[in-house]
Amino acid sequence: MDRLRSEAYLEDLDRVADQADWSCLDGATIAVAGATGMIGTFLVDVLMHARARRLVDARVLALGRSERKARERLPYFEDTAFSFEELDVGVPGSKPAEQADVVVHLASTTHPRAYATEPVGTVASNVIGLMNLLEYACARPEEPARFVFASSVEVYGENRGDVERFSEDYCGYLDCNTLRAGYPESKRCGEALCQAYAAERGVSVYLPRLPRTYGPTLLASDTKAISQFIHRGVEAHDIVLKSEGTQTYSYLYVADVVAGLLHVLAHGEPGVAYNLADERSDVALADLARTIAGIAGTQVTFELPDETERKGYSTATKALLDASRVRQTGWEARYDLREGLARTIAILQG
Repeated sequence: MDRLRSEAYLEDLDRVADQADWSCLDGATIAVAGATGMIGTFLVDVLMHARARRLVDARVLALGRSERKARERLPYFEDTAFSFEELDVGVPGSKPAEQADVVVHLASTTHPRAYATEPVGTVASNVIGLMNLLEYACARPEEPARFVFASSVEVYGENRGDVERFSEDYCGYLDCNTLRAGYPESKRCGEALCQAYAAERGVSVYLPRLPRTYGPTLLASDTKAISQFIHRGVEAHDIVLKSEGTQTYSYLYVADVVAGLLHVLAHGEPGVAYNLADERSDVALADLARTIAGIAGTQVTFELPDETERKGYSTATKALLDASRVRQTGWEARYDLREGLARTIAILQG
């Protein structure tokens, strides 16, 4: 599948490019850590697309652990406005050689099997990697680079049963003494680290908190439930549900996530967290499976998860985000759940 030959995908890029306020990025070099991930790839595509349309004069510095993977995912190596640096930001002391004006930290493992099999790397990317990149931002001669840390719905922990939706000041239960806690706890620590660098080193940090994200840039290795459902839908196989499916979560199409991230950078207040979500994309897991099966023309079946998958699963049964704060700044999601899923499957099917 060549996503950049898909009319639907190019339409997505146009929508985000037209929605964004590019004035804050004109003339900037933007370092994107985790550039080959689902969100990072879409962000790089949008930045390069907006430049090609002459909406912004900006350069992209893509950061990732594998140049081979980057060449497979990012077809911009011959473009003078693009550069790639092979770098594992989770290694203590690592930092890019090229300077940047804006840093976007998206490098993180974000699916259950990785949480269970790469727990050290999960924590390292969200804490050590973040600190490396914050130090890198502070090394800019004039003033620290502006910094975006993609946080997560997981910082809220489990719903205590006292709210319907998580506002940005909510704090639910989280058992830190578990393997699975590595991801949410490191995201919590990451936000605290951002606040420390803002106070002590003057870094302008922007904190979008993301829901469960999906879209046509998802990786084949992604083991999140929605990603597994989509992979099977693309192949016209039955959708396999590995629980009763009563868990209810907020989801968002990757185009809306990237649009929200760019909006927070342009219009958000530094140091303030913003939930990105859309009530039209809140759904129980079983209904999500049925929606994808309906789009793909298949059925929903049930299967027990294997032990590794089970270790990586979230124990949260209800995690819905209140996005009223970001809506007050003028941002709204463009895609409802069914449209986002249908576009994802159609683009991946080519």
